[in-house]
Amino acid sequence: MNYYCLVAGLPDLQINVTNNVPAMDTLLEELYATLTTKDLELLNLLRLKYDNRNLLAYLENKETKLNPLGTLSTTDWDELILLMNEEKKPKDKRLQPYMLKYYRTINDEKLAQAITFKEDFLSTLYYDFGARSKNQFVVDWFEFNLNINNILAALACRKHGFDIKTAIVGNNKVVDTIRTNINARDFNLSGMFEQLDTLVSISENPNLLDREKAIDKLKWEWLEDHTFFNYFTIECVLAFYLRCELIHRWNDLTLENGQAIFRQLITDLKKDVNL
Repeated sequence: MNYYCLVAGLPDLQINVTNNVPAMDTLLEELYATLTTKDLELLNLLRLKYDNRNLLAYLENKETKLNPLGTLSTTDWDELILLMNEEKKPKDKRLQPYMLKYYRTINDEKLAQAITFKEDFLSTLYYDFGARSKNQFVVDWFEFNLNINNILAALACRKHGFDIKTAIVGNNKVVDTIRTNINARDFNLSGMFEQLDTLVSISENPNLLDREKAIDKLKWEWLEDHTFFNYFTIECVLAFYLRCELIHRWNDLTLENGQAIFRQLITDLKKDVNL
């Protein structure tokens, strides 16, 4: 499905310009009112990374404040944890299979012994889950982020003398190549990952803030390149959502002017969009 009115009404985002960026809750409200059920599943798949963090936080402290960008509330987690504890094969549309596998594994004394870092284990399950999406843009986005994280982790481990194999997560060609070529200068990734030289340069920057911004710029450019010919498609909408995420990383989320502009756009859009 094409979203002509929605995309036409979205503000033009620039990575260093914040005055027209919609608040994430406002954006999500509009997307949930406009996207088809099938396309909402793709959006929710992207949002699951916040659910993962919320799950980890919830298991540490049930009273913790959860990130609202996740799809599940504290009440949801209360119910799902109870369900996983009481039923052998729990069935609930809120419960993703990788979440169940994670919970069952960390609560199994024998299986849990093989887990070095719980967060990394959950990330691996999530990346593998996302890689099975039927939408190629989403699959490619998951893989791109996985590769960035693993290459930077491998470079950092090499620099500080840590075990590289325990620091990288997921399963794909880049991961396999790193694991089998730990001593090679570039892990034999030349020609396999286009942004390798850029990542090496980023990893050498001693300024952590500049490094994070450079990584986000790399992701921003990827999103632009991979939606250049997708004018009104769900891929274009998802890329807009992801770019908003990147901008909000560097803001205090009090963009009153941006919210006011976007709310007006929403008002105008609702006159034209058949919900």
